[in-house]
Amino acid sequence: MGWSTHATGTQDPPEVRNWRIHLVAFVASMSALAMGYDTSVIGGTMALDSFRRDFGLAGASAHHRDNAGCFFGALLTFPFAERYGRRFTVMAASAVFLVGATLMTAANGTMNMVIAGRAVAGLGIGACSLVVPVYISETAPPSIRGRLIGIFEIASQGGGMLGFWINYATDRTISVENKAQWVIPLALQLVPGILLCVGMFFCPESPRWLARGDNFDKAEKVISTLRNLPADHPYVRNEMNEIRIQVEERSTNKMSKKQQVQKLFQKGVRNRMGIGLALMFLQSFTGVNIITYYAPRIFESLGVPGTSLKLFSTGFYGISKTLGMITFTMVVVEMVGRRKGLIWGAALGCVPMLYIGGYVLRADPLAALAAGDTSRNGWGYLAMVCVYVNAFIICATWQGITWTYASEIFPLDIRMLCVALTTADTWLGSFIIARSTPYMISDLGYGAYFFFGVILVAMGIWSFFVVPETRGITLEEMDALFARSVRKAVWAQLRGRPIPPVDEDVMMTDDPKKQSTFKIEKVDMQLELTCFALEKNLHARELNVARHHPFARPLLTRLSCTLSPFHVRSRQLFIRLRKRLASTYVLDYHQRLWPSAFRTEVSAGAVQENDR
Repeated sequence: MGWSTHATGTQDPPEVRNWRIHLVAFVASMSALAMGYDTSVIGGTMALDSFRRDFGLAGASAHHRDNAGCFFGALLTFPFAERYGRRFTVMAASAVFLVGATLMTAANGTMNMVIAGRAVAGLGIGACSLVVPVYISETAPPSIRGRLIGIFEIASQGGGMLGFWINYATDRTISVENKAQWVIPLALQLVPGILLCVGMFFCPESPRWLARGDNFDKAEKVISTLRNLPADHPYVRNEMNEIRIQVEERSTNKMSKKQQVQKLFQKGVRNRMGIGLALMFLQSFTGVNIITYYAPRIFESLGVPGTSLKLFSTGFYGISKTLGMITFTMVVVEMVGRRKGLIWGAALGCVPMLYIGGYVLRADPLAALAAGDTSRNGWGYLAMVCVYVNAFIICATWQGITWTYASEIFPLDIRMLCVALTTADTWLGSFIIARSTPYMISDLGYGAYFFFGVILVAMGIWSFFVVPETRGITLEEMDALFARSVRKAVWAQLRGRPIPPVDEDVMMTDDPKKQSTFKIEKVDMQLELTCFALEKNLHARELNVARHHPFARPLLTRLSCTLSPFHVRSRQLFIRLRKRLASTYVLDYHQRLWPSAFRTEVSAGAVQENDR
């Protein structure tokens, strides 16, 4: 049994884990590199003596302006991503970011220009933080979807690490009399922005967005290219069929904005919205962001003197975050899973945070530093190690999992609206942290670390009871996972059982009155078809049933049947097949519609054990 970094239990052939899909994720993740660099570089740059001299600062912060821009960028980008596509929206957002980065670089002693640049760059970052995770999840196969979104997170933390170390390098190598000391760190923001804008020009559009616009041929071509499989391969056909069915069932093109908002509160969607909003908001309260934003000041509160030494310590903090995100991508997201990662991340991450609070309470290193005492004992060094350990743990779990989870759980027809709300939600949390952290450090002192430690404990308990596992589940299967209450889904997963259907005989719809159940009879095995109707003309679809031998030798069979009469109130039909035998059947939906009929037929040999 070999070691692998992709999710097990999926039917993805090895060809889908190819260089093309990784390259697409890498190019799109240039947005995260820009986001991480922009977030981290400003704190160190504003701590440089040359910057403080040129801008006449005794103490200031532009973090909250950036977060405000990100909030509105994420919230307002949704309609553009829906109308013009994921790819074009990312390119436009990168152009906005470049404008903001240019304003910051060109600010020659004008702080208002830096603030304006931060706000404009934040709009671009917020837009990319909304669209790019969705773009990656919509192009990725299930077995490596988490790993590919992990590339986005690695780039984010890698950008943060670069921001920390570049500030340290310019402080050590460029004279304080030279304004290039602060211009160079700000100007380097332009590099990932340019790479993103140019690289996305050569990337394909999301196949699911193309399908929603009835451009199925182009969507199939994109999937075939990204999966490295021919268009007639069963895997490509199956993925396209699932997309077709979901697009037919729900199409945003047929829903007004008011209807989309109303759908947020429907059963099966509102629970996903609640989990997504909570996860994205709470990930700002893990304690990592306060150190990212105010790293020099945090290390000063732990007794680290001097600008260079504080920037040096901050650089290692960036390394810890990047290593944590690499661990998330290679191990946690697909091998450990989303749910366990959240629980263990909170349980382990709270320990170093609580220790830091205890150390600051007992030793009061800031007061000792003010008195001229720059010495540290073993407990002080352990507190600094705890800062790095906490960063590693949180980035290996919460920082990556939350973005992955929120990009994959929502229905196709309102996915961008849901992700827009959850992404804006996380920037709102970051805005609150950026505004409150200076006051928490100065007024609460050790209490700030205790606060975040206790929050982590509460987050772990909440995740245990509320968050179901989504590892290896296709985007089209999320509806079934969240159709029931999350409590029942969680407990079914805890007991190692399959997620129960909405009802023993009936599949959930938006309106319980639209549910109908019937049984196909006169066949060699008893099958139940649960029907979901949306319109008045009744049609049925051909089903391909892939039958798996108990020893995992698949025996492909074809079940062809027409519908018996039954009572429904609408037309377009969604059929979900279930059976009550020991073997497992996996559905392969086809887009061929049958004429209405009133009897059942099964093709010869469809259920024989020794077909092959």
